[in-house]
Amino acid sequence: MNFQEGEFIYINKPYRMTSFGALAFVRTRLSKKLGVKRLKTGHAGTLDPLATGVLILCTGKATKRIESLQYASKEYTATLQLGATTASYDMEHTVNMTYPTRHITRELIEQTLRQFVGEIQQVPPEYSACNIDGHRAYKMARRGEKVELKPKTLVIDEIELTDFAPKTMQMSIRVVCGKGTYIRALARDIGQALGSGAFLTALCRTRLGNVRIEDCKTLDEFPAWLDRQEIENSKI
Repeated sequence: MNFQEGEFIYINKPYRMTSFGALAFVRTRLSKKLGVKRLKTGHAGTLDPLATGVLILCTGKATKRIESLQYASKEYTATLQLGATTASYDMEHTVNMTYPTRHITRELIEQTLRQFVGEIQQVPPEYSACNIDGHRAYKMARRGEKVELKPKTLVIDEIELTDFAPKTMQMSIRVVCGKGTYIRALARDIGQALGSGAFLTALCRTRLGNVRIEDCKTLDEFPAWLDRQEIENSKI
């Protein structure tokens, strides 16, 4: 492999690690292996710290492919807790509101999910990396500043209800979507449509383009994988 010329590395990002943290872990070990100060690297499609799954890392000239990879179709599995909301729409924050759930049935959920298939409008989460006049939305939100984000047009190709537990009011879904989709915001909007509120308790990206989670290695597996590679060095 020629990491300086350009390679793709498929990582299953662990829970509670940022995408940049996963990239830094791999880059440090690659740079040491190659004997260079800092190998050019990047990642395609940021995952939230509380999400796991497919993270494509690019090295060398392959970093030029990052933008095109970000436009590729993505697939996620997610678990939602109905009957409550949090400020970040996931478990980064504690519950701030609770709602009745007696009216919720599997039939109502399946009927409601249909309205989210196709081209939809979605307001990104306040706790996101969206730019507002040069400032990150999540930094403004953490400072208690008012965050106003405009809705964006995006495409949801498929939503499938894979599980619903009436006793705990937890539901699981599989989502196939395009660029710019926030599954946390989708959970918020599904909760609003059900009249119960909702937030994410688990999120995994199972596919990005043609890369599936089965193709990915964990960070624990990466050092041993790297040791097995035949590495070709470019002249710098």
